Amino acid sequence: MDKTIKTNPTVITIFGGTGDLTWRKLIPALYNLYLDKWLHKQFLIICLGRQDMTQADFLKKLKEGVDKFSRRGKSKKTEWDVFAKTIEYKKADFATTTVYTQLKKQVAAFEKTADCAVNKIFYLAVPPQFFESIAVKIGEAGLATDRKYARLVIEKPFGTNLESAKAFNKLLQGFFDECQLYRIDHYLGKETVQNILAFRFANALFEPIWNRNYIDHVQITVSEKIGVEGRGNYYELNGALRDMIQNHLLQLLCLIAMEPPVSFNADEVRNRKVDVLHALRKIKKEEVHNYAVRGQYDEGWVEGKKVIGYREENDVAPDSPRETFAAVKFFIDNWRWSNVPFYVRSGKRMSESISVITIQFKPVPHQSFPDEATDNWQPNRMVLNLQPDMGIRIRFQAKRPGLQMQLSPVDMLFNYSDTYTSGTPEAYETLLLDVIEGDATLFMRADQVEAAWDIVMPVLNNWEANPSVNFPNYASGSNGPETAEALIAKDGNNWIVMPFEKKDND
Repeated sequence: MDKTIKTNPTVITIFGGTGDLTWRKLIPALYNLYLDKWLHKQFLIICLGRQDMTQADFLKKLKEGVDKFSRRGKSKKTEWDVFAKTIEYKKADFATTTVYTQLKKQVAAFEKTADCAVNKIFYLAVPPQFFESIAVKIGEAGLATDRKYARLVIEKPFGTNLESAKAFNKLLQGFFDECQLYRIDHYLGKETVQNILAFRFANALFEPIWNRNYIDHVQITVSEKIGVEGRGNYYELNGALRDMIQNHLLQLLCLIAMEPPVSFNADEVRNRKVDVLHALRKIKKEEVHNYAVRGQYDEGWVEGKKVIGYREENDVAPDSPRETFAAVKFFIDNWRWSNVPFYVRSGKRMSESISVITIQFKPVPHQSFPDEATDNWQPNRMVLNLQPDMGIRIRFQAKRPGLQMQLSPVDMLFNYSDTYTSGTPEAYETLLLDVIEGDATLFMRADQVEAAWDIVMPVLNNWEANPSVNFPNYASGSNGPETAEALIAKDGNNWIVMPFEKKDND
């Protein structure tokens, strides 16, 4: 069956067409959707940027990005040449009204050539300081009046605190219906993240034990070997708590903790996620030190190379108080998760780059084996690897071969790369197709954004009012600050990262 019948004719306007996001992610994703026949034959990409570039030079640059970043590798000339005909570049000053009036005329002309209703997508691939002004001008130009088919895509961050997020949402809702707004979080487009829903709700095996009676605690780790990578200005304004935990990690927590949805309807799924955010226990400002710790990387060694500390990075203050590591302990005050700690952490310049969710189960209620049989005993656990390797591992106990009763941990492993030979779509391919098809399931709603900010505000306010006096407090290439170990150790636990590429059956 021809997959193009699933989508309408589409015109997508990218504000920030000459930017890194367009070059690395958006155009490679759209190109792969085109190759896989997900796009309607009537498709137009309008790229607006502030650079002086000819159409030929712009297409040449985009092709270099596709050749470098596409999961397929280098493009084929015949395929690229056809796709490139759908792309137009225009230099534009986003503050000028004429840009939007001309865009409206071009979109209207495209609509006249279409054989059915047209998706009109406006993608803000620009720094956050331009979000509000561009969104307002799109609305004032009448480009958003088609409530069903006009859609605005916004990259994070969605505000810098609860107050700014509320103000931004109120501004957007003055010109757009909530159903037109697609707040994009690329983490939610990852194949393994989506598989959490399938894993939990398509299998009767796990739901009976997915609660406080059987689960001891949950860990979510997103760590990176890289530093701020030239984004010193951005990181000085945000830090790890805003950049990662408020959005990415809290969304992962919601997927693990949410109640089963009645259906896979977008609002039904998002309602269940908002329920989790509302159930998260509020951290009192005087107790922040018991629930949250922060860190900042110093110089050190990563992959055999000496690297500088955060305060030596470009555009970073020499006495910067900004955290590059954050860890928080959350509790969800509902029947399913009462008193089960959820530990989340994220940091830069760590010992490895990995995104992983670990569900640690409680021990058996009665140990009937002799002590010598359980020398190598380890708790049952489930590990969901999101990157760099994608898959699911379940650890349980089994008897070792031999004449004596000796137990050892063994693993059952589901590895995406071993099971599926076809290429896994990139996150932006999934999310862009969802925008085109009008499926908002994986996108954050206004109340989700505000609820997530509400949860982290006590920590943010405490940290802003009380800058750390011991930064930097962890070496590059380490596992983070000692305070992060203490946060979890006082509960009798430790941070767990199980290598995915090889079995760990000691």
